[in-house]
Amino acid sequence: MIQRLRAVYRDGGFHLAAPCDLPENAEVELLVQEPAMLSPKVADSNERMDILAKLTQRMRNNPLPASAPRFTRAELHERR
Repeated sequence: MIQRLRAVYRDGGFHLAAPCDLPENAEVELLVQEPAMLSPKVADSNERMDILAKLTQRMRNNPLPASAPRFTRAELHERR
């Protein structure tokens, strides 16, 4: 049986975001998938704008080449 559960790693253990229906002491295998991107912890709006401007400039300086492969919808959403 495969279940997809969300959890947070805290205090040396995984804490589920919602209850699950696994029996007590059930042994499971975890596949850890890191978040794609973590937001910077910046409270100052001017600093946030500076970060965004630098990111945008880096993207403009490094465009994808015209010869880069184009993926189909099926390839982008390939399931294993």
